[in-house]
Amino acid sequence: MSDLRQTTLPDRGYATGEVVRNRVMRNTYWLLALSLVPTVLGAMVGLNTGINQVMGASPGTSAIVFLIGAFGLMYLIERNKNSSLGVALLLAFTFFMGIMLSRLLGHVMGLANGSQLIMMAFGGTAAVFGTMATVATTTKRDFSNMQKFLLIGVVILIVASIANIFLQLPALMLTISVMAIAIFSALLLVDLQRVINGGETNYVSATLAIYLDVYNIFANLLMLLGIFGGNRE
Repeated sequence: MSDLRQTTLPDRGYATGEVVRNRVMRNTYWLLALSLVPTVLGAMVGLNTGINQVMGASPGTSAIVFLIGAFGLMYLIERNKNSSLGVALLLAFTFFMGIMLSRLLGHVMGLANGSQLIMMAFGGTAAVFGTMATVATTTKRDFSNMQKFLLIGVVILIVASIANIFLQLPALMLTISVMAIAIFSALLLVDLQRVINGGETNYVSATLAIYLDVYNIFANLLMLLGIFGGNRE
């Protein structure tokens, strides 16, 4: 009888872990989808109130506001990730990120084919997400060891982006965008696999990480499309 109990305990633990993992995955995808709503609303507010034009006129100040606002909210989200306040802060963060995105959207929408470029960027981002989700689900390879190097790459991107506000080098801007798409696509794979494999047990933290990956892929893809595929009116 004791042998029977010993053999059934691991199965029970595995079943519990499977339930937790599925719940975190389900809640993460739902919250990620929900986070797109305040992002769109924030972008609309930025475009309709002229905030995007103010940011365009003062890129240095905009960068400071972005860094303080983004990192401040991310800190608060992580501090409150185990409560409903964490969800509210996450949605406030995505609204803020939508406002910050309105500058780029306003520039692209000023092009003759701006709406088409936005849809192409959205479709491209969705394709990257689907590809990385498929790889994360089907592969047995562990990509978690890439995270440290990718985060170093993110820091380099931030420093280079701030420097280019003053340097205004087109070649550097293109390099940053291409690198950002590659780095955040790889981070998306790491973050999705961590959720799928049960390495992340908090869906607020998981949503924040995946949202940042998707946001940066979309923004940089849209920037490249605006540069190479934009038609002036």
